[in-house]
Amino acid sequence: MPESQKMPRIGVLAIQGDYEAHAKALEETGAAASLIRRPAQLEDLDGLILPGGESTTMLRFLDREGFFDALQSFARQKPVFGTCAGAILLAKDVRNPAQRSLAILDIAVERNAYGVQRDSAILELETTLPGGPLETVFIRAPRILEVAPSVEVLAERDGFPVLIREGMTMAATFHPELSIDRRVHRLFVESTLLANAAIQLR
Repeated sequence: MPESQKMPRIGVLAIQGDYEAHAKALEETGAAASLIRRPAQLEDLDGLILPGGESTTMLRFLDREGFFDALQSFARQKPVFGTCAGAILLAKDVRNPAQRSLAILDIAVERNAYGVQRDSAILELETTLPGGPLETVFIRAPRILEVAPSVEVLAERDGFPVLIREGMTMAATFHPELSIDRRVHRLFVESTLLANAAIQLR
């Protein structure tokens, strides 16, 4: 990152999942990482990662102190990246079973589509990112069933999107923080820099 370019401050929602691994990945790709546990901590962030975990448990936590509303407002204005359960939280349409969400990404998601814990997998997938195949770690992953025309598909598994982007928002059904390959986090950091530069010009 050029010295003249401000280091982005990106938060990681620290409720469930390997948020420490996300923070490490962000720091390795040129961002300042902050663990976020209260809505007031969203202030002054340039972007936010919603990590994996169990989406219904995360929703119960977000019902405290107006956190859900604050997070939804943030996601409408700033870059957000959801992985696994985080992708479920961002989807407008959640199935199997249906549940409330932040409704930011114009996608339909099926929860636990790839089975139980023993059905987890590590795969090498082709993506639109430079650098060859990407290591992807799936753990009780959701499946993205449908995407709107506005959604860019960056990688697929068996014909279903697993890495997507719509405007300032990204989602992955796998766990990029569990790989040594930092291209996905680097893409989000770069997207955050571009999005915030555009916000400042408004």
